[in-house]
Amino acid sequence: MTIPATLILVWLALFGAGGAAFGSLSDVSTNDQAQFLPSSAEATEVTELQEGFRDSDAVPAIVVIADADADAGAGADELDASQLDAIDALREELVAIDGVDADGASPVVMSEDGAAAQIVIPIEQVDGGAEPAEVVAELRAVLDEHAIDGTVAAVTGPAGFTADLAAAFSGIDGLLLIVALAAVFLILIVVYRSPLLPIIVLFSSLTALCASVFTVVALARADVLLLSGQTQGILFILVIGAATDYALLYISRYRETLTRHERKWDATWAALKTSWEPIVASGGTVIVGLLILLASELTSNKILGPVAAIGIVFALLASLTLLPALLLWAGKAAFWPRRPAAAASDQDELPERGIWAGVGRLVAKRPRTVWVVSALALGAMSLGLVQLDADGVASSEFVLGESQARDGQMLLGEHFPAGSGTPAVVIGPQGDLQQIADVALDTAGVDSVAVVSAESRAGTAPVTSDGIQPLGPPGTPVPDPTVVDGEVALQVTLADPADSLEAEATVEQLRERLDGVGTDVLVGGPTAVALDTNAAAIADRTLVIPLVLVAILVILMLLLRSIVAPLLLVGSVVLSFAAALGVSALVFEHVFHFAGADPSVPLFGFVFLVALGVDYNIFLMTRVREESLRFGTRVGIVRGLRLTGGVITSAGLVLAATFAALGVLPILFLAQISFIVAFGVLLDTFLVRTLLVPALAYDIGRAIWWPSRLSRGEE
Repeated sequence: MTIPATLILVWLALFGAGGAAFGSLSDVSTNDQAQFLPSSAEATEVTELQEGFRDSDAVPAIVVIADADADAGAGADELDASQLDAIDALREELVAIDGVDADGASPVVMSEDGAAAQIVIPIEQVDGGAEPAEVVAELRAVLDEHAIDGTVAAVTGPAGFTADLAAAFSGIDGLLLIVALAAVFLILIVVYRSPLLPIIVLFSSLTALCASVFTVVALARADVLLLSGQTQGILFILVIGAATDYALLYISRYRETLTRHERKWDATWAALKTSWEPIVASGGTVIVGLLILLASELTSNKILGPVAAIGIVFALLASLTLLPALLLWAGKAAFWPRRPAAAASDQDELPERGIWAGVGRLVAKRPRTVWVVSALALGAMSLGLVQLDADGVASSEFVLGESQARDGQMLLGEHFPAGSGTPAVVIGPQGDLQQIADVALDTAGVDSVAVVSAESRAGTAPVTSDGIQPLGPPGTPVPDPTVVDGEVALQVTLADPADSLEAEATVEQLRERLDGVGTDVLVGGPTAVALDTNAAAIADRTLVIPLVLVAILVILMLLLRSIVAPLLLVGSVVLSFAAALGVSALVFEHVFHFAGADPSVPLFGFVFLVALGVDYNIFLMTRVREESLRFGTRVGIVRGLRLTGGVITSAGLVLAATFAALGVLPILFLAQISFIVAFGVLLDTFLVRTLLVPALAYDIGRAIWWPSRLSRGEE
């Protein structure tokens, strides 16, 4: 069996194994924000200590039922006796659902205005049992089936938001891939005007993705990797986009060599010799940039590094093994009906007509004007950065479009303290209990405080839910608490929705005030998790971005044997990123009216845009260097621009289309990453790589290769 045939069979086996593994992705993925916090975070410490104060790891769902007039904007009426009886009966239906901790469910709690009722329903997390999202779906189905006349009802709380997020990610295996592959296929049809070549390219890219999925699932099952929904979506898009880009570069070289060699094997070997270095350098740049994410504090940032790097490794391998083997088998027939013709006798002559010939003449005629105008345009776009709000966003805004949990949270806030059902948790020494309670009750933004009470656990005290006893005003003696290893726990209900920035500010203030009681008094809970997540994301952004820049700069210096050219390339990509982020900030604020952005959005946008943007500069400048060695620097720049213009533009369109496909998932984070990267790639493709970099390099001349010997060659 020949080497190409063996390679194809090996990849076919990986394709099958990976295809089977797709169905297991949801089993090894989690979207629990608390699992992504570093172990040193205060919220993480509280979560671990909290285990001793509860009998299970149940996730609370909050069922809220309110007078329908209030939901319609009219004045709310008190619920009448028949409605209250129906709510009591409804509670019995709800707690009877499989997966609900019936003993831990609260009684029906009425609002002060009498117009609404809430029931806190813990959902058990048992290995082999129903997922919380499935139980929430059952709760909502019961609410619909037993709708009470004159009322509206919703399931909200942590379990409700988790269910809505899971539903938003449900299209990740099907819709996302279909849209991405369809977009790439259409672009390839237009570019190559061939029915067979796009199929070969997409099969190669999809096989790389299958191999990546197979590997990632195996590592996740072995507890080596933690996988989230957003990481999964980015993996799909990144592998399809990168593998297709690398394929386009190889195909452009293969098309050239087919015109110079009669034998397909000779053409294949010649294409590999001239394309492997820029492809490996491009992929290596992305891999290094991604692996630097391992320095992150936030696990959701950290895990993206190795997961996405695995995808890029398989994209590289497929582009340099499977794709050449398939094209070797197909030969010139792959390009049918426009088969490559034999080259003219003088292969150094380039056509004088065409778009890229015109761009080359413009760059050569007025280089300084071109690069100055391009830089000013990018600088003007960057001014939009003043509109960027990336300090965090309420978790209720994570899902775009319809969200019953978000609607329920608003309904809850109209009749109850907005933080009901998702309190902050304070854990501290037993001896400081009274002082902790008094400080918490006296903190602005705190509605009420309750203690996990030994008396209430015995069933002899009034409780709002299992084991929780409310406290009176500051100074009122605190009932005997449950004590675990000398620690006591309090639940602090916030006046603002638990997922809001106002609630985070309250938790910050609470932490500052309780530090005066003792540094061993800790504040956790859902709001603290969001607060600590944002803080870790901002710290990661500050650390990772400079490291990525330095790493890419070193790689470019080694590749181009120069210092000046890499500085030029990195600077241009950073300016392009600033412009893309500036325009995106304006679009998010004034077009899409997003509530803000996660702090990780600029970080992920930077890693993808800088690493992938440098790819196109690598494609360009490696060819420019090759041509400069033969014709001199300035002629080499124009020739390199003309020879790579078509393939890089096609690659940019493919990558922009694949990232734009992320926008089909109604997830705020992915929608923002989708727009930033897609717009940034187009900006990089049509302005930075086409005009700014070639014109600036042409203006500088051979000095761009300093200190290599090429800097002392012909201009």
